[in-house]
Amino acid sequence: MIQSEPRTIPVGAGAEARDIAVLARPGKGPGVLFLGGFMSDMMGSKAEALDQWAAETGRALTRFDYSGHGRSGGDFADGTITRWLEESRAVLDQAEGPQILVGSSMGGWIALLLALEMTKAAPGRIAGLVLLAPAVDMTRDLIYARMTPAERAQMAATGALKQPSAYSDQPYLITQKLIDDGETHLLGHRPVALGAPVHIIQGVLDDEVPWQVAIDLVAQLAQDDVVLTIIKDAGHRLSRPEDLKKLIAAVEAIA
Repeated sequence: MIQSEPRTIPVGAGAEARDIAVLARPGKGPGVLFLGGFMSDMMGSKAEALDQWAAETGRALTRFDYSGHGRSGGDFADGTITRWLEESRAVLDQAEGPQILVGSSMGGWIALLLALEMTKAAPGRIAGLVLLAPAVDMTRDLIYARMTPAERAQMAATGALKQPSAYSDQPYLITQKLIDDGETHLLGHRPVALGAPVHIIQGVLDDEVPWQVAIDLVAQLAQDDVVLTIIKDAGHRLSRPEDLKKLIAAVEAIA
């Protein structure tokens, strides 16, 4: 049985300390670790579909909320890729055995960064990756590049900018800190070797992460076994029943 309430794990120290909410379903391996997107949480449709599948198949599943998201502590305005990557690493450390990383949007970028770390720190820890519309280098290419000169000036002057969201009643809060920190994690166009199979699922009608981002990523992953599923009539959410079936099939195909 899954926990009815998430447990919390501490991450960081001093002024950087925060509690991260984690839901872990025990089961057989390799386990699945779900990494959500920007301003999303672990109770979304993709995470819930994975949990239902894990319950039916007896597989281990871990999901969590980044700081400033969902049930976790911390202020969203303090969020950076470095901070959220540190939290993802802490949650991975709590999971037993090899893990399949399932990353959605921003979570896809973080999953790649985490897998890259593990290739050196713990080879074999990552059994594979399933990336849903992975927002690779999003702070530079998908956020800052789309800002108008006036928006960039406002963010530079005030440290933050609010943008309307098509996926939430609350506007996106974009901070200068997030943009600046993202520069330290850019994958760019350099070759990336993970030592694990990767399955990318991408919608052609995605207005947030253009499908060309997925094509470029396939080229970067030249040394790894990569499957790319392009869905012609899908947008960014990838949460329709037919999309969720493809997600589950991709996870099952890895292990």
